[in-house]
Amino acid sequence: MGFVYTELTLKNSRDVINAIDGDIKESEVRQKTLKALVDTGHFSLIINEELRRELGLEIRGKKDVILADNTREICFITEAVEIHWKDRDAALSVLVVPDSPNVRMGTFILGYMDLVIDPVRQEVIGAHGDEWIIYI
Repeated sequence: MGFVYTELTLKNSRDVINAIDGDIKESEVRQKTLKALVDTGHFSLIINEELRRELGLEIRGKKDVILADNTREICFITEAVEIHWKDRDAALSVLVVPDSPNVRMGTFILGYMDLVIDPVRQEVIGAHGDEWIIYI
């Protein structure tokens, strides 16, 4: 199977709350719609430093990570970002890999949003069609 990409919209969660509270206009919420690589070898969401700055995400910590080429690097963890895929969404901290060439969506997000990879069409689809089922 080749690479699978899907369209996501990422929003600064703090901005979303500020818009709900009426402190800023909804049009002022920092957000970006983009194609993300679906990475089943990773757990969460990876963005690069340029996107972190564009979304205005604050750094909340750091993590020692091992990259795919087996090198170690210290990467930053951000405050929560909202991740939107069609009618589904999740909010979580993301990992900033400074020079990552693309956004990568990992298995936690797939599972939480009840998504799977269709290996024949090589695309992300709802595990239960259009119905979003969360198992607890």
